[in-house]
Amino acid sequence: MRNAQIKRRLRNYLPSLPGDILKIVVVLLFLFPFYWMMITAFKNHNEAIVTPPTLWPKVFTFGNFIKISKMGIGLTHYAINSVAITASIIIIQLAVMIPAAYAFARRDFPLKGLLFGFVLVAFMVPGQITYITTYLTMAKLKLMNTLWPQIIPFGANAFGIFMLRQSFKQIPDEIVESAKLDNATEIQVMAKIMVPMSKSSMITIAMFSFISHWNEYFWPLVMTNSEKVRPLTLAIEKIKDAEYGIQWNSIMAANCILVVPVLIIFLFASKKIIEAFAYRGLK
Repeated sequence: MRNAQIKRRLRNYLPSLPGDILKIVVVLLFLFPFYWMMITAFKNHNEAIVTPPTLWPKVFTFGNFIKISKMGIGLTHYAINSVAITASIIIIQLAVMIPAAYAFARRDFPLKGLLFGFVLVAFMVPGQITYITTYLTMAKLKLMNTLWPQIIPFGANAFGIFMLRQSFKQIPDEIVESAKLDNATEIQVMAKIMVPMSKSSMITIAMFSFISHWNEYFWPLVMTNSEKVRPLTLAIEKIKDAEYGIQWNSIMAANCILVVPVLIIFLFASKKIIEAFAYRGLK
């Protein structure tokens, strides 16, 4: 009887087997670069360049991390810049995004459709188009030796406004009307009803923004003239310049320092991301 059940389950499972194999292959393709980065960071120089490569360090060492900390590059200073830039962008985006999304979702005002169309256009326009104009503006304001050129241009998040508007629109009108019957102001409705019920969407938007700006390389390179205001991504480039030849083990150790915060945040926020993109069945 048990063998018959096992055979029946296998027959039912066989049609979905190719799809599961494909999923496993795709997951491995995405995970392998991270795995390779991690193991290379713990190899010595000779093992990092050996052919054929080893899939696990023969000599497991933390020396690469110690080495890059003693190069005199000042990774801590660059890391502080990255944290300050990324945190400032997220805070400003939330301050702009929440009232804008609330207005588009719950308020009626002249030219509402046209203005929301501008938001969608801003969402679709590549950022590279604005590089020259932004650079000239920041240079004219004499901000090139500060952190502001890396923060101000990203103060409004068109994708965040769109996504949070959709989340606000799913909240039932009855809840909002009940709050207004209790003499709640618009600000109270937004802060005490809309924001808590859309927490998953806000966490998702903040995480996407964090990943994007934490890993930004070209924009800080163009918009900064001084090492004192440059982020951690540019410090890794200095590690390449500081070495005699390409020392992959040291570079991968630096990349680990850059990537680990992103992985940690993703692991904690992954559930919220799924909730944010799931339709809740509410209007």
